[in-house]
Amino acid sequence: MKSKNTTEINRFILWWEPVIGDKEKKLILKALDNNYPNEGELATKFEKIIAEFVGTKYAIAVTSGTVAMFLSLKACGIGPNDEVIVPDLTFIATANAVDMCGATPVLVDIKSETLNIDPNAIEKAITEKTKAIMPVHVTGRPSDMTAVIDIADRHNLFVIEDAAEAFMSKYNSKYLGTFGTTGCFSFSPNKIITTGQGGIIVTDDDKIHQRLRELKDQGRPVRGTGGDDIHYSRGYNFKFTNLQAALGLGQVSYLDERTKRLKKTHEIYEEHLKGVDAIQVLPFNIGGGELPLWTDVLVENRDELVDYLKAKNIDCRKFWHPLHTQKPYESSNARFSIATELAPKALWLPSAFTMDDEDIYYIIDMIRKFF
Repeated sequence: MKSKNTTEINRFILWWEPVIGDKEKKLILKALDNNYPNEGELATKFEKIIAEFVGTKYAIAVTSGTVAMFLSLKACGIGPNDEVIVPDLTFIATANAVDMCGATPVLVDIKSETLNIDPNAIEKAITEKTKAIMPVHVTGRPSDMTAVIDIADRHNLFVIEDAAEAFMSKYNSKYLGTFGTTGCFSFSPNKIITTGQGGIIVTDDDKIHQRLRELKDQGRPVRGTGGDDIHYSRGYNFKFTNLQAALGLGQVSYLDERTKRLKKTHEIYEEHLKGVDAIQVLPFNIGGGELPLWTDVLVENRDELVDYLKAKNIDCRKFWHPLHTQKPYESSNARFSIATELAPKALWLPSAFTMDDEDIYYIIDMIRKFF
């Protein structure tokens, strides 16, 4: 099927770009005028809004998605001599969060259909030291949470969802990040909303929530004065700020239009790249509530295609290297046949919500011409 735009585009099409509007600027100025830039009422308001969006009892704002995972693991009591099962194909932050606890990330292979963690590989990796599973929802595509939760229940394991790329994406009519003990979101600049850096932990567990509050703020269960506070346990300083919250509160007002744009972008790619045998658009059940943060593909001659598209003013992003090939977590290819095979073929196509249909048709035309 031929797409609609064959006109050369002179400007550079970015793979992704954040957009910050007047609403955020006004809220940030208001926070500055209030002379309280640290964590306060705006941060609390932002937490409540996120909890309402995904339907959880609690949301705890922290400095990054990595910290969200680290604190979630700590709140579950995970530490030295414990093991946490992590997919081999993910951003290295997933494994690093486990390492920050003194625990050992145990890498397992992925499913070729989704690039997400393989439940069969989880079962084989469980030992007496295993304490948690950390499924990652790559690009907003759900891991098989039915299988993951079943395994966790049978082996009495915690589930910490790395939902960094999955804010507002659903699985079986329920938001990702709300299946496990906790769910961890990232609001870095390449997400559907951004707070610059920052992340949020969501949970329905009262005890875990209380522990998370203590861990993020020097062992204090409630926001302190910095003076005569009672510290109930050891903790850290991972507080959010009102300036970040002001940015986030403005950003959430665009969620509806951005969600629609991302879905439409994926649908156009999917429809118009059909019949190109050398490229496979990875699936999303958009009608079932899944939200593609970006459109990802498996493609032959990936690196050559990336160079070709760049020459045509089109930016793409290559997938991560499998964790077992990175020096901190180096291991043999033998246990990771799927990740080893597919990672060099995996690519994120331009998916910025600043693009319009004509941009996407141009990209598709250039891909078809390459092949």
